[in-house]
Order: sequence, then C-alpha cells, then structure tokens
Amino acid sequence: MSTDTSGPTRRDLLAGSAAGAAIGGALLAAPAFAKTMLAAGGEEIRPFRIAIPEADLVDLRKRIAGTRWPERETVKDQSQGVQLATLQQLVRYWGTDYNWRKAEAKLNALPQFITTIDELDIQFIHVRSRHANAMPLIMTHGWPGSPLELIKTIAPLTDPTAYGGKAEDAFHLVLPTYPGYGFSGKPTDTDWGPAHVGKAWDVLMKRLGYRNYVSQGGDWGAIISEVMAVQAPPGLLGIHINMPGTTPPEVIRMIRNGDPVPASFTEVEKAAHARLGYFYKKGFGYAEMMNTRPQTLGYSLADSPVGMLAFFYDKVAEWTYSGGQPEKSLTRDEMLDDVTLYWLTNTGTSSSRSYWDAAQGGGGPFNAWDIQKVPVAVTIFPGEIYCAPKAWAEKSYKKLIYWNEVDKGGHFAAWEEPQLFTEELRKAFRSLR
Repeated sequence: MSTDTSGPTRRDLLAGSAAGAAIGGALLAAPAFAKTMLAAGGEEIRPFRIAIPEADLVDLRKRIAGTRWPERETVKDQSQGVQLATLQQLVRYWGTDYNWRKAEAKLNALPQFITTIDELDIQFIHVRSRHANAMPLIMTHGWPGSPLELIKTIAPLTDPTAYGGKAEDAFHLVLPTYPGYGFSGKPTDTDWGPAHVGKAWDVLMKRLGYRNYVSQGGDWGAIISEVMAVQAPPGLLGIHINMPGTTPPEVIRMIRNGDPVPASFTEVEKAAHARLGYFYKKGFGYAEMMNTRPQTLGYSLADSPVGMLAFFYDKVAEWTYSGGQPEKSLTRDEMLDDVTLYWLTNTGTSSSRSYWDAAQGGGGPFNAWDIQKVPVAVTIFPGEIYCAPKAWAEKSYKKLIYWNEVDKGGHFAAWEEPQLFTEELRKAFRSLR
C-alpha cells in the first residue's frame, strides 16, 4: 500500500478500532468510551488506528541513505540556515536508529477517531476525563507541528489529581488534526481557510455532544481560536492562546514602510515592534513560500525526506526557547516523530497550502482582531515568535480575562513545557467553569 493516504486507500489503511491506554499512569480511555463516542451526535464517528506499511518505512530509509548533500555553509553560524554538520548528524540517526513504530504505538494508545465535515475527513484524538464536571476543550496544533506536540499535556489536563491539580481543573480533551495535515483529509479546493476550519471545529464539538466548550491554540491554533472567538458560535465559552498576534494596522504599516519607531511607544511596544520588524524582513521567508508558491515548494517536500527535515528543523531551531539548539527543548525522537508523520502521510505540500488558503482570505498571524463577546486568556512564553503587548491585546480582546508572562518556553509551548502549559490552562479557564 502507498503512504499517499488520500481517498479510499487512506481509510482502508488507517481505519480500525481505537484502543485505550494508560499514559504516565493515568487511565485515559476505555472500550466503553469508544462505543459512546460512536453513538454521539447525528453523524458517523469512526474509530481510527494507524498502521503504516513496513514498505513505506523501508523506502524512507532508502531515500535517507541516498541523500545527495550540498557543500557546507560559507559562514560559521546559522545565518544561512541549518548547518550541514548538524543536519548530517540528525539524519544519520534518522536513517539507522530511529523507530517510527514507537510513535505509532504512542498514538494508537490514544482514542482516535475520524469523522466527515463538509465532505472532508477530520481525524482527531478524544480523551474524556474521569472527573465529573470536566470542561470540554478543543486544542489545535500549528505548523510544522501536529497533535504530537500536544500529547504530553493529555494526562495532566484530563486527570489533574494525578499531576498536582484539583478535580475541578479537569478537561475533556479534543485534539483535531488540521485539514491537509497528518491523517486528516487533504482539501481539494481553496475553501479551507481559518474561517472554515473554525466553523468545522464548532461542528465537531457539537457532534461530540459538547454544547459548551473552550478552545486553545498556538500558531495556527491561536489563529483558529481567535477566528472562532470572532465568529462567537453559541456554546464557545472562551479561548486561550499562547501566540497573541493581534497588531494595530498602523504598526503593520510602519514596519512595511520602514518608518521609525514612535517615541511615544513604551519599551514593551518598542520590543514588539523590533520583533515584528525582524520577522517581516528576515524571518518570514518560509511563510512567503507557502503563502505564494506552496505547490512549487511541495515538490521538494514530497520527494526528499532530508529536504523536509531541513525545512522543518530550521523553524524548530528558531522558535524553541533554546538559543537555536532545539535538542535543549525537545528530544531527537520528538522532532523526528513529527517530521516522519508529515513524510509518511505525504502532507508537506497540502500543509503548505493551508498558508496559501489563509493568505487568499487575508488570514494570518498578525491581524487587528475584533473579539467583542468571547472571553480571551493569554499566556506569553518568552521564546515566542511574536506576542502582542498587553496594551495592544486589550484593543482587540474586549474581554481579556487572563494575562500571564512566564519565564520559559517558546513557540511550541505544550511540547517544550507541558507542565507549565498545563498549569496555565487550568488558571486561564478557572473563572469560566
């Protein structure tokens, strides 16, 4: 079977019975739960299990072994991108010692499902808490991430008493895979921008039987949560984001025009201005490729695993709170699990098109959001790409109920600092219970 998992082949390959398992000693699911899930809502929710053919893993290792390498960079730092020696060391491990089956088992130990919304398959993890009155929470990953970046938070969020919390802090957790990523379907048109995804997530939560719920996200997950707060569907009680990208339009104009920083800006606003300036001048190249030429970029991502790894590793190195050394924040296996997931599902191109789809509708990380009704909670992690100052956030989030600035963690907050991230979510949503 092929790992191009679109269409019936994908469903035949991946559908199966979901298994419950204990993670970190916390019982997360039971067979009775799977039966309940299938009965909930008015639409079919199918159990889901990953089973990648061994031939696809053999092909991956063969491609890795046959890599044609470029010459080394002509500088002594990372200013030209991922350094040759760094990548070669990681690739040697990937091609010889790395074991995808461990990641597959980790995911299959969770209750996974798939359902169809607006003619597109949406794959998701759904873990119900054993605690009464748990709050339903949908969490959305970003790029170049996946639900894998969130799974270290599943046990402490759903079973808080086993992880230093209280029973009243418990959540029922839904982790969908963004359309075009991982095991969700690949859109065949341009109609799956953030607005559509936000509406689909509301459909998903209601289909699961959750009339009231909260939403959380970083990267695309932050944008989806903000879009949902603008849409304000009945039952959305609030959102928490760890990448507040809201920016006054005049600030964007200043940066694009190269205007000087206004003297009236506070030190925090000047720092935010500088960070945005760097991003637009030097840090946005990856997104410009996906915003404008995802198909062209996608040929490399679909054909070369090392090319995909280099593209992804570059951003993980820059965006973790690690000083450019992501191994200080994440293990090699954690990074390779994520990249291998993209490779085996052949979603390098389709995930890139999510940027193009968003750009066509004016969607993106830096918008002047106007969220009038839905309460917003924010945690600032110091290694984030960009976070709006509180004064700017208050202009967009009219009901800003929680704001905290922590001292560690970066763009992949749940992945890098799962305990701190979990504590922040408990505090952020406490007033909405």
